[in-house]
Amino acid sequence: MEIFEQLAAKAKANKKRIVLPESLEVRTLEAASRVLGEGLADIVLLGNKDEIMAKAAEMGLKNIEKATIFDVNTDAKAQQYVDLLYGLRKNKGMTEEEAKKLVYGNPLYLASLMVKNGDADGEVAGAMNATSNVLRPALQIIKMKKGISVVSGAFLMIIPKPEYGNNGMFIFADCAVTPDPTAEQLAEIAVVSASTAKVLGGYEPKVAMLSFSTKGSAKHDCVEKVQTATRLAKEMAPELCLDGEFQADAAIVPSVGKSKAPGSSIQGDANVLVFPNLDAGNIGYKLAQRLSGGVAVGPILQGMAAPVNDLSRGCNVDDIVKMIIITSNQAQ
Repeated sequence: MEIFEQLAAKAKANKKRIVLPESLEVRTLEAASRVLGEGLADIVLLGNKDEIMAKAAEMGLKNIEKATIFDVNTDAKAQQYVDLLYGLRKNKGMTEEEAKKLVYGNPLYLASLMVKNGDADGEVAGAMNATSNVLRPALQIIKMKKGISVVSGAFLMIIPKPEYGNNGMFIFADCAVTPDPTAEQLAEIAVVSASTAKVLGGYEPKVAMLSFSTKGSAKHDCVEKVQTATRLAKEMAPELCLDGEFQADAAIVPSVGKSKAPGSSIQGDANVLVFPNLDAGNIGYKLAQRLSGGVAVGPILQGMAAPVNDLSRGCNVDDIVKMIIITSNQAQ
């Protein structure tokens, strides 16, 4: 796929350090070996070195020796992470003993602390953990980008119809995280999704705020929420090509867009689609994927101060490699 060839080339040219906390999980370990062998990123694995190397040898993996392996039980730097976590969370009631227990007992906390401390540029996890388990330490430790209050999940959609989007490419959001965003949150999702389009898609975003109404064709509280979000997003990022509210056909079909929204800056040529809630986003990306025979890559987590990405527990090795490539590009 051409887009991943481009993203892989960018990752190789400016290698980032990605921490993989699920270091004995077999798909993760195989993905780490591939990434190291292809020079896509520097990899940090968490755990006992002998155990990790024994598992790699059992699987016939030849590149794991190139990884940095951090064992919290033997590395003196572990205390720095305990101190960092305690300092970040003591005002929330965390004791030093509780911080030590999390650093030594929960690799997801340790991985987020490494990113926070600048010892890793990004994190990929979720092959054996629920999304909530991955996000909790990330939100507590890495936190959100300045001016952003909500995490969202975008999908890079590639459909075999180049007349739509950016030569068949879209960003869909939010399709994975926030069930019913407020107007303010929806505006933030639009702005960070535009950034994702630039970083990963390499194109200038044209953002459509989706609804069951186009430019006031229907009256409802749900429509008003999208109208408010559109106004707020324009205030947040006035340089963006962004408009709404649009029905889906008015957003992506030029003839419909010109008919329904003749005065809009977007007339059927949107390449970033912002859905009004998680029902619409999740249903929309799955329908687009299945009915078009396209590819959906994600969810790509948006809004964090540093890149943290969550995998599906049903992921395969190729999915993990792609997410490491994406995380490396986000870190740039």
